[in-house]
Amino acid sequence: MTGVLLRAAHVTRRFGAFTAVDDVSMGVQPGEVAGLLGANGAGKTTLIRMLLGLIAVTSGRVELLGGPPDRERRRRLGYVPQGLGLYGDLTVRENLSFSARAYGTAEPALPPALAGHADVLVRELPLGAQRQVAFLAALAHAPDVLVLDEPTSGVDALARAALWDTIRAQAERGAGVLVTTHYMQEAQQCDRLLLMSDGRLVAEGSEADIIGSTTAVAVRTGDWAQAFAALNTAGVPVMLAGRAIRVANADPAELAGVLRAAGIEASLQPVPATIEERMLMLSRQARAS
Repeated sequence: MTGVLLRAAHVTRRFGAFTAVDDVSMGVQPGEVAGLLGANGAGKTTLIRMLLGLIAVTSGRVELLGGPPDRERRRRLGYVPQGLGLYGDLTVRENLSFSARAYGTAEPALPPALAGHADVLVRELPLGAQRQVAFLAALAHAPDVLVLDEPTSGVDALARAALWDTIRAQAERGAGVLVTTHYMQEAQQCDRLLLMSDGRLVAEGSEADIIGSTTAVAVRTGDWAQAFAALNTAGVPVMLAGRAIRVANADPAELAGVLRAAGIEASLQPVPATIEERMLMLSRQARAS
């Protein structure tokens, strides 16, 4: 396979007065895992549904495998939506048989982890097992394009690792993979990142490219709750992970002044920024523009 497998060119989608996707251009190449990142409501799912021809674009153009996302091209697609696309009142075997007949392929063999659940209704399976079934159904026909919308949401760390092994294996055989996630640590699993905020594509590239020279300031204090409140009130891009306070792209002297004015003692140390902190900065910039 050569060329761009999945493409959006200046795509916009409006629902009445609300713009869900705003002038987005992007593409997915063969053999790569492109990560579509963004907070809930950023426009990721709406963009995917346009790319797959499930909803119409308001303006712009989408292409799947070099042309419009018609029924014939979608036969070369593997898609796992947020809702998994399974029938809860059918068994695992019945779901996989239905999917295989739809694509004209042989029913996939069940892996050991699912072998004992072949005749169990899908709705009675734990979420991790349901996701394994959805992956099996999506991959049985060896698709050229794999689109996964929040594929690891709600599953434990071991299950997420196993699903990512599957995703990498698809890219290694030449498929183009587009995967959405709100787990920022999963960005490291992707070859290229596409960051969305409020319907816009605000950055694109590797994790290192997007973070660039951005730094953050780690704030250490025994009064972390009041420190967070004071910095947040001051309008700086403050983040809290447990009791750890971090502020992206900030001047330590200015932060120290805010904290002193609030009567808070703290130590401040410059540290490398994370992809999540860079994303927060880009989101704030996009909203201000």
